[in-house]
Amino acid sequence: MTLTDLRTKIFADGAELEGMLTMYREPHIKGFTTNPTLMRKAGVTDYRSFARQVVAAIPDRPISFEVFSDELADMERQAREIATWGEHVYVKIPVTNTRQAPSYDLVHRLSHAGVKLNVTAVMTLEQVQAVTDAVKGGAPSNISVFAGRIADTGRDPVPHMQAALEIMKAAPKAELIWASPRELLNVFQAHDIGCHIITVTNDILKKLSLRNKDLAEYSLETVQMFYDDASAAGFRI
Repeated sequence: MTLTDLRTKIFADGAELEGMLTMYREPHIKGFTTNPTLMRKAGVTDYRSFARQVVAAIPDRPISFEVFSDELADMERQAREIATWGEHVYVKIPVTNTRQAPSYDLVHRLSHAGVKLNVTAVMTLEQVQAVTDAVKGGAPSNISVFAGRIADTGRDPVPHMQAALEIMKAAPKAELIWASPRELLNVFQAHDIGCHIITVTNDILKKLSLRNKDLAEYSLETVQMFYDDASAAGFRI
């Protein structure tokens, strides 16, 4: 299988402008997602200015920018401004605030006002159901289920994501995002179940060159790495 055979769209996950532009030159990258944590790591200090730079540089693929208030009313204010930054902009709304107040009513109001949304930090199938109900009949939307974090708890995310897809059939303009993948395998797991989108960091994207690599060759390269590092360290017994 080649990248062009994937039925799952790959969205690059990051907030470093140069890296985003590098990914933009790759035809297999179909969109972009950001979040406040990635922006902070990238040294972004002016949210609005950074976002407008990105939107101008990447004018024709979906890009998600997240609200960052913890108050639902202020989230709505931020969301409505972010939505004006471009037709291809999706507004990320967390499924709850930090006090576990759900954002479903806000999601419904924004979606039915024509705001494209990416509802994020979703974990449970109950949340998937509630968000699906909220966006049904509204603008195009994404539901980001954090499959990687689900896997971190020792649970297999594949049946969880399959169940999410079934729930979301009730909202045909909503697409499921396999969020926070941990390894390249997740890209092909997402493909196998028909997940619409997977967000992938540059570290994982770099591993695409390893697809179907000869395992004997890979074994030898690993042995060589251990030998070279031991020699460079000057180890003696």
